[in-house]
Amino acid sequence: MENYTPLERPVGDDAQPITVHFTLSLMQIMDVDEKNQVLTTNVWLQMYWYDHYLQWNESEYPGVKTLRFAANQVWKPDILLYNSANEEFDSTFHTNVLVNSSGYCQWLPPGILKSTCRIDVRWFPFDTQKCDLKFGSWTYDGWLLDLRMLETDTSGYVANGEWDLMGVPGSQNKVFYECCREPYLDVTFAVTMRRRTLYYALNMLVPCLLLSAMTFLVFLLPADSGEKISLGITVLLSLTVFMLLVAEVMPATSDSIPLIGQYFASTMGMVSLSVVATVFVLQYHHHDPDGGCMPRWVQVVVLQWGAWLLRMRQPGEDPVGRPHCAPSLLSCSSDSSDGGGSPSRQARLPVALPNGNLAYPAALLPAKPPDVPRPFLPSPELPSSSPEELLAVPELGRILEELHYVAQCFRGRDAAQAACSQWKFAAAILDRLCLVTFALVHIVCSIGILMAAPNFPEAITKDFL
Repeated sequence: MENYTPLERPVGDDAQPITVHFTLSLMQIMDVDEKNQVLTTNVWLQMYWYDHYLQWNESEYPGVKTLRFAANQVWKPDILLYNSANEEFDSTFHTNVLVNSSGYCQWLPPGILKSTCRIDVRWFPFDTQKCDLKFGSWTYDGWLLDLRMLETDTSGYVANGEWDLMGVPGSQNKVFYECCREPYLDVTFAVTMRRRTLYYALNMLVPCLLLSAMTFLVFLLPADSGEKISLGITVLLSLTVFMLLVAEVMPATSDSIPLIGQYFASTMGMVSLSVVATVFVLQYHHHDPDGGCMPRWVQVVVLQWGAWLLRMRQPGEDPVGRPHCAPSLLSCSSDSSDGGGSPSRQARLPVALPNGNLAYPAALLPAKPPDVPRPFLPSPELPSSSPEELLAVPELGRILEELHYVAQCFRGRDAAQAACSQWKFAAAILDRLCLVTFALVHIVCSIGILMAAPNFPEAITKDFL
């Protein structure tokens, strides 16, 4: 060490480069900051070279096989992490240099390295990240320092709870810059890691899946309960609040939309559309019969095609064909009372007499009174009257007129109820159609979005099974 200078390259021939073998031992992945795109790792750097001036004969110095020098006492390669994100840039601890009698030097500086890494969160939380650690000499070019790569050592790696280490492949590169004609050598190690998805699945995907499944209950809830809109809005608000909580965990970047963000956006869109569909269903269910008849296209599309597609029948409808007129006299009279009427219908209408009374045809009255047993006849027996005399009584005309009015009211009420039942049945068909449609869309979107990740099968087999 008398004439030793740590500023000079320790080579016998200055025209020859000094060969430095370089590798690292990855001990732990400490943090992956997606927002700032910084990877924090705990590594041990390993550098090996021959120092021409640090050689001695072991026979002259018995028992002295190795020597340990401080890092500032001997020459060492100025190898730094090019893509460092540390405030001091070089965050390694400069330990002693171990030298043997042949001049073989070994330097293992440990350090907590912070390196820049482009984080691609497109497939979050089923993503795989690849972060490069680029090492090279800061002042020596390839003609002065020959940097050679050794295989990385991961035997002492401590597993991370969020990331699985896939491998640390390395490559040796030679770069020519425009400023200089000398080549510059570097060694790049690619830390390849896969995100473990069990935590995110249990705390993000499963609650979102359950909340979106609550949307189906909106179409199963009866319209008369008055809670369909309330349930849909409640599910939408719950999903919105939950998404705000998830946004704090999701990577804050605008480079690409995360996969889980696409899933939440599609789910919220589906829930919003379910609320809109529920409004149309309630409009059909509570349709005012005085607002107009059902359009023809609604009857064809909804009542015929929709009911046939969903295998639905209107309540009270008999699948077996019935005769047009039931045996009931009231049903026949109700059916025959619609429209302009037939000649027999016109013949039964009352006729106004000159004296102001109403006269009815004799067809409405029996030809002769029915035979009644003698004990049930009143005593004394009244003289029989002709039909013309009965029709001439003013009280009987007014009674028949009131009966006609009451019958018309009942027929109008039956027609309104039939129209309401038709609109309610159309609403039930739309409700069932929305249920089937949204269920299929939810299943297709969930499977299509989540399985679009390249490593989705690998994540399922390793994290869930």
